[in-house]
This record gives sequence, structure tokens and C-alpha cells, in this order.
Amino acid sequence: MECVYIPVQNSQEEVRVGLDQLPRDPADIVDILKAEQAPLHLWLTFAREYFKQDKVKEFLQILEEGSSPEIDEYYSDVKYDRIAILNALGAYYTNLGKIEFKQRDEHFIRATHYYNKATRIDYDEPTTWAGKGQLLLAKGDYEQMFDVFKIVLDVRPDNLLALLGQACAQFNRGRFQESLGLYKRVLQMHPGCPASLDPENLDALVALGIMDINANDAESVQEGTKKMLEAFEIYPYCATALNHLANHYFYTEQHGVVEQLMETALASTDNALIKSQSYFNLARSYHSKGDYDKAAAYYRASVQELKSPKDFILPYYGLGQVQLKLNDLKSALSNFEKVLDVHPENCETLKVVGYIHLQQGRNDKALESFRKAAKVSPRDVDAWIEIGELLVSTDFSAALDAFKTAHNLQTKSGEKVPLGLLNNIGVLHFERGEYKLAEGAYYEALGEGPWKEFNENNFSTITGGDGPLEKFDVFQRIEEQGTSLDIPAEKVTVLFNLARLFEQLHETEKANLLYQLILFKHPSYVDAYLRLAAMAEARNNLSLSMELVQKGLKEDDNDVDILSFRGSLELKADEWLKAKDTLKGIQSVSDGKDSFSNLALGNWNYFAATRSEKRDPKLEATHLEKARELYQKVLTQKSNNMYAANGLGIVFSEKGMFDIAKDIFTQVQEAASGNVAVEMPDVWVNLAHVYLAQGHFGLAVKMYQNCLRRFYFNTETNILLYLARTHYEAEQWQECKRVLMHAIHMAPSNYMLRFDAAITMQKFSTATLQKQKRTADEVRQSVAEVKNAVRLFTQLSLISSHHMHGFDEKKIGMHVDYCKHLLDAAKLHLEAAEREEQQNRQKQEVARQLAMAQEAQRKADEERKLQIEKRKREEEHRRVMEQELHFQRVKVSKHFRAFETKCSAFQETWKYNLDDEGNERKSRRKEKKKRKKKQRNEQAEEEEVEAEEGTQPEPEEEEAEAEAPVASEEEEE
Repeated sequence: MECVYIPVQNSQEEVRVGLDQLPRDPADIVDILKAEQAPLHLWLTFAREYFKQDKVKEFLQILEEGSSPEIDEYYSDVKYDRIAILNALGAYYTNLGKIEFKQRDEHFIRATHYYNKATRIDYDEPTTWAGKGQLLLAKGDYEQMFDVFKIVLDVRPDNLLALLGQACAQFNRGRFQESLGLYKRVLQMHPGCPASLDPENLDALVALGIMDINANDAESVQEGTKKMLEAFEIYPYCATALNHLANHYFYTEQHGVVEQLMETALASTDNALIKSQSYFNLARSYHSKGDYDKAAAYYRASVQELKSPKDFILPYYGLGQVQLKLNDLKSALSNFEKVLDVHPENCETLKVVGYIHLQQGRNDKALESFRKAAKVSPRDVDAWIEIGELLVSTDFSAALDAFKTAHNLQTKSGEKVPLGLLNNIGVLHFERGEYKLAEGAYYEALGEGPWKEFNENNFSTITGGDGPLEKFDVFQRIEEQGTSLDIPAEKVTVLFNLARLFEQLHETEKANLLYQLILFKHPSYVDAYLRLAAMAEARNNLSLSMELVQKGLKEDDNDVDILSFRGSLELKADEWLKAKDTLKGIQSVSDGKDSFSNLALGNWNYFAATRSEKRDPKLEATHLEKARELYQKVLTQKSNNMYAANGLGIVFSEKGMFDIAKDIFTQVQEAASGNVAVEMPDVWVNLAHVYLAQGHFGLAVKMYQNCLRRFYFNTETNILLYLARTHYEAEQWQECKRVLMHAIHMAPSNYMLRFDAAITMQKFSTATLQKQKRTADEVRQSVAEVKNAVRLFTQLSLISSHHMHGFDEKKIGMHVDYCKHLLDAAKLHLEAAEREEQQNRQKQEVARQLAMAQEAQRKADEERKLQIEKRKREEEHRRVMEQELHFQRVKVSKHFRAFETKCSAFQETWKYNLDDEGNERKSRRKEKKKRKKKQRNEQAEEEEVEAEEGTQPEPEEEEAEAEAPVASEEEEE
């Protein structure tokens, strides 16, 4: 039996431990090792023996205890053994990570922790680096694995483990020639192994043939094919050799040979796995020829031969590809998911699954798949680009991060960054307001070109006529001078976005120049006309804007965007009938499927119903119903169109259906709040309008305030006016006044706000004076408000052109007269209120004095009652004490009488119960009795003396003395 000896500290003795009889609890071994301060290599020896006996828990317990901080501190000088323990733990968790896939990352993290800890002890220890290489092999990181084993070989060039590791890394990297060279080097260093076992081994010949073919040079491919043929000649019906030979001919595109070989292979074997591989070779041969139906049939045949996808996963992948090509997305997804069950971190499969989810409209699942692919292969550019594309509509920041990651990966690898990727980065920076970064991305995408020549320093030289496209003549002259202004088609959109950026930065000259440059070289790019028209509209030059729109329509008279813009211009110019015709024209062009035109027509009908002061009820109802139909049509086309839903809510509000309108506005509000790309303050205002109409003034106020704070930084005067109106309807005059004063501060030239403030002050004063009960302070405040109202009305009466501000001079005069009358009445009310206030103060003072007197009397009565109760308690206590004392005296007297009776009984008993034991005994008793009697007499005399001196014993003492003789008598008996 093998044993391990643990040396006893400070002794020549040793503790003998049999390896076949290790303790069940490894703590016993650990305690001995600690107590005897045993060498660390013994810890590893015991741990290894537990592991050999499949006692993994005990194995870990010993190693973890052996690598604890306490042990590290004590054995700080023993580097190699400490490293060996840590490396053993690292190797264990590396192997565990390969077995337990669900906890793979956790196990690999722990392995990394132990290897890093070992490295901190000795950075150059080769065994640690070898362990790290094994960990990287388990992770599949062959690039870093190769570098790690190189570190070991730099220290020890003859390290066989490192050489084998590098050979494995090279093989998995596809560098088979280098891998073979390394394996040969190992054999040269360790020549003791047999050089040849079976020269005609089919599997070995096939494997060697595969290695030669994968070398990818003509000589090696020829040599590999020769080995395959040699295997075929040894046994022409070897299905394995036939499969691998067919694999070679498949890559040389000799599909006829592949089909013949596979027919022979299928006829030569009953092995399910080999038949599956043969069907797979046939399937991919037809697949590569584009015969997808036959390919699908053979892929299915290959799958049917398998018990589990784990046996051979490739036919599932091929079948999924063919089904995807045949647009059978559901079946393709099912097969690719089976591939992921076996290889959950296969990047290509994850991307294909993401693409299928995207085609099915399940963007969330698509995003999840692409994110997994990016996690598995962080250097996969396509995965990051797809992630960015999916996030563009919901999360600008995350989308931008994904695009930047793809950009950085391509830059580091030296690949050319796609123009579309740079454009997307620029657009996202633009949407986030990061205009400088957006400009940099656009210029990087554009590269060299005429746009770089048109900089700030020479804009002044590029001038033309006064027409809508005045720069065209200048561009013509520049080209005649030999300078090319060509814009590649793929860069037009990027250049347009750059111009849009300059427009946003209010650098209108730059934007105008670039838009015209685009139109000069690409006249059909009508979006440039649209932006030039929008810039003209912003300058309130509607005629120029319309002229540009017409030029755009000449290029494409069916462009929905330009037609929509023309309709908007016509509405702005109050040309309602023209606008209606334009919008209907859009519907005819798009077969009624254009959401914007339907939405705009809905808005047109709504405004037509509400714009006239003298409304025709029938016409109003007709327009509202038409608006409702158009809004619902838009929602049928696009159920998530928030603008159509908002319009539908407005129509229901106009019809008095406030509950339905409120539900719609609430849903639109929630949808808009969850979309970073959409801001819809209108829906907040509309919801507040509904609350106001229903009389829910508190909710309306809260909604208006939230809208002001969220979208307008409390500066929008129209919404402030809505808020003031709500306070007015709720008769909250002071709050109404406060809001109006804030609005006046924001828009001092709006005299209508001053008029409203004066009306509010007047209303407050009137309401206060009409109250049945009011204080003098309230009357004083109403007087002050009336004076302020008179002052404001007087100021407004001095303004010329009253009709321009929405009020007339006569109405102001009436308000001034009314306020003056109110002021006179208020003075009388104030005098009466002050008199009443004085009387109330006097009454309150009298009442206060009376209350103080009553309180003093109450306190005196309570004090007297307390004194009486205290005396009663003291008297009761004294009476109880006297009764207790009397009771004690009676008790003592009873004890004395009982004692006398007992003594008499003893005397009688003593007298008549003498026995016949002889005169001598009688004499002794008599003598003893005499002594006792004498003692009692002496005691009695002492008590008499004490009594004469006035020292009476306490009742308790008397009781004790009375009982003492009884005890003495009992002792005598």
C-alpha cells in the first residue's frame, strides 16, 4: 500500500498516511499539515490522490486551503509549490468549463483568477503560462493561445507541452503546415515513440490526406489526393475514404465525381452517421449548383439518418440555408435553432437567426441574436452594423456605439470603412446635437472632392444671379476652367446630409451652395429642391419657396414629399382649395396609401370645420366626420402613427366625447414618452384641454405645468394662457394672475395678456366683495387689485390700433368705469369691515380674559381636590398601620397562651409517663428538669429587669422567644 509521510515538527518522527485509506473529512489531513507545518508539495500530493479517487470536493478543499492568504503568508518563500497549487486549481476549472457549458464563463473566470494569482508570484514560471494556454484553448482563442505558448518557449525551447499547444493552435487557425512542422519537432525531441504502427490504416491515410489537401498549395493537394486514392485502392468500398475523397472533389467543383462516389458510399455502408455524411455531400453538391429542391431533399435524408443533431450538425445548417433561399423562414429558423442548441456560440448561425427574425418583423429577437453574435465574436463587423441598424429607431446612443465599434474594428484591421457606415454615424451624431462630430464623419465618408474647396474663405467669391439656382452659372464657369465638380452617386446622400448639417447650424450660405451643387450634377435629386424650398420658407419668402417646389416637380411630378410640401405652402398662404387639390393629387399618385397625405387631408378637414367664427353645424359635422375617417385610415395603414391618433382624439373632443378622447390622448402620450425620436407637446396640451372641459381643474393644471416644464422650459405664452384660463375657470384668481404676470414677463409686447390680467384682478375684487363673510385683509387686497386693474386698463386705453390687439376702446372704458365704481364700493366695504374687525378684536379680548379667569379657577379647583385626596390617602394609611399593629399584638398574646397550655401538657405527660428504668435514670431526669427550670427562672428574671428598664422586645422577637422553649422541649423528648 502506497503511503505518504508527513514529518513531525521539531522531531525525527513522521506521520504515515495510507493513500488507500484517506480520511473522509479532508480537514483531518489539513489540520495535520498545518500543525506540522508540512511542505506544500504534500498538500498537492494529498489533493491529487483525492482527485484520483473521484473525491472532487475534498480535492478542492485541500487546494483552496493550501492557497489561502494565511498559507501564502507563512510559505511566502516557497514559490514553486504555491504556484503548483494555484495552477492545479486553474487546470481544474478550465476542464470544468469545457464540461459544464451553462456555467462556462464562471468557471473560466475562476481559472483565470488562479492563473493570474500564480503569475503575480513568479511572472516567468512556464508552467503557469502553459496552463493559461490550455485555458485559451478551451475558450477557442487560438491567436492568444499561440502567443502564450510562445512565452513558454522563449524561456524553455524544449517544453513539449508548449510545442504541442502551439501545434494545436496552428491547426485550429488553419495553418496546417506550421502545425505539422511543430508536431514533427515534438517527435524529433521525443523519438522513443513508435514511428509506424499500420502502414495501411485507412483512417490514418484519410487524415493525412486531409492535412495535405488543406495545405492549399498544389503539391500538397496532389499528395493528399494520392493518399485518398491509396486508401480507396486498399478498400474501394470504404465509405469513410469515399466521403473524404468526395469532399476533395467538391472543393474542386467536380460535382459529377462527388455524386458517383456518394452513390457507392451509400451502397457500401449501413452506418447511420457515415450515410448521413454521404447524403450531406450529395446535398451540398446540388446546393452549390443552385438545385435547391434536390439539395433540400438530400439534406433531409442526411438529417433523418441522425439520432441527434449533436452527432452531425452540418446537414441542419445546410437545410436551413436552402429553406432560407426558398423563403421558408419558419422551417429555416427551426433548423438554425437546432444548430444553436449544439453550438450556441456559433457567430454565423446567430447572425442568420437574427436576419430571419428581422424578416419576420420580430426586431427584439433579432436584436438579441445579433447581440449574442457580437458577444461571441466581438470583432464581427456585420453583427455590430446590424445591431446599430436595429437600434436606430429606438436608442440613438446605443446605435451610435454599435456603429462606432464596427468603425473601429475595420480601422484597426486596415479594411476600408463602408461609406454607409460613416454616413450612419454622422446622422446619429446629428440627431444627438453633436454637430462637430457629425461633420467629421461626413467629411471622412466624402473624402477628397470639390466640397472641400468650398470653404469659409472663398464663399464670397462664389456668387451668381438672383434666381432660385443662382450658383449654376458659377459652377459652369468653374468646370469650363478645368476643375471637376463630379459627385459620385454613392456620395450624394452624404453630401446632402452635410448640407443639412450646415442648415441646422444656420450656416445657410454653405448649405445653399452644397444643395445647388448637388442639383447641378444630379438634377433628379429632388430632396435638395425640398430643402432649398424649406430654407426660403424659413425666411418667409413663400414665392421663392413655391418656385423651387415647382422646379422639383418638373423633375418628378409624382414625388410625394414635394407635393406634400406644396400643400403645406398653400395652407400657409391660406389657399385652402389649392391645398386640398394638392393633397388629393398625392392620394391619387399613391393609390390612397400615402399616410402623410391622408393625415394632411384629415387636418385640412378639421381646420375647415373649426376655422370659421360663424360655424355651419351641418358643414362642421361633415368636415369632422371626414377628418375622423382619414385619421382612422392612416391608423389602419400604420397603427403606430401617433399624429393620426392625436388627430382622432381631437375630433372626438370636438364632438364632446371626452372619455374616448382622453383614452386616445393618454395612449399617444405614453407612446411618445417611450420614443426618444419623437416629441409631441400637442398631445399633452390636448389631454389638458380634455381635463379642463370635464371640470377636472387640478389634473388640467398639472398637465399644462408638465408640458411647460418638459418641452418649453416654462416659456411658452400660449400654454401659459391655457393654464391661466384653467385657474380662471376654477375661480383661483390669484393663481390665474400669477401665471398671467409670468406670461407678460415672457411676452411684454402682448397687450392681450395685460388685458386678461386686468380682468382677473377685477374678477377677484368682485368675488371678494360679494362674499357673505370677508375679512378686512381680504377687502384691502381687493382694493389693491382694483387699483391695479384700473392702472392696467388705463394703460391699454392709451394704445393706438386697439383692434390689432384684440380689444376695443369702448370695452376698456367700460371696464375702467366699472372698476372705479367697484373701488368706491370697496371703500365702504373696507370701512365696515374695519369696524367689524375692531369689534371682533374687542370681543376676542373679552373672551380671552374670561377664558384666562376660568382657566385659573379650574386650576385652583383641581389643586384643592388634589390636596383633599392626599389627606384622605394619608389618613387611610395611618388607620391601616394602626390596625396592623393591633393585629400583631393580638397574635403575640395568642402565642403566649398557647405556650402556657403546652407547658402544662408537657408537665402532665412527664409526670404520668415515667418508666421503670430505675431510680438512677429518674434522678438524672429530675436533675435535668431542675436545671431547665432554673434556666427559665433566670431568663424570666432577666426579662423582668428589662421590663423595668423600659426595653420591650419587638413582636417578632417575642414570638421567637415564645417558640424557643417549645423547640427545647421537643429536643428533650
